[in-house]
Amino acid sequence: QVQLVESGGGLVQAGGSLRLSCAASGRTFSTYAMGWFRQAPGKEREFVAAIGWSASVTLYADSVKGRFTISRDNAKNTVYLQMNSLKPEATAVYYCASRRGPYTVAIVRAPSEYGYWGQGTQVTVSS
Repeated sequence: QVQLVESGGGLVQAGGSLRLSCAASGRTFSTYAMGWFRQAPGKEREFVAAIGWSASVTLYADSVKGRFTISRDNAKNTVYLQMNSLKPEATAVYYCASRRGPYTVAIVRAPSEYGYWGQGTQVTVSS
C-alpha cells in the first residue's frame, strides 16, 4: 500500500552534506515508522536511522550518530535524512523503508522488519 520514492543522492566531497528525501504515496504514511538503510558493494544492507510513526522517537546507527538526522513531515508524506560531515565510508546506495504495519511501538534495525522499500539513491563521498 505504501510506495516510496527516494531522491537527493549524489556526489559530495568528504565533510560535505546531503539531504535525502523519501516521498510516500500511501494514505496512511503518518501511521508507519520509517527507516533509512544503506548498502555498499559487497556488503549487506545495514541500518542507518529510523523514526517512529509519531516522530517522537529516533534511532541511529553508532557510525552516524551525531552527524545524521532523520526527520519526517507527515503533512508532505516525506521522510528525510540529513547527512552532515560525510565520510568516504558513507558511500553506498541509500534506501528508505517503512514498517510492515502501522502504529508500531518499537523502532527496529533489521531490514526484514520493513515491508516497503524505495528504489534507492546513490550517495558517493569523495576523499
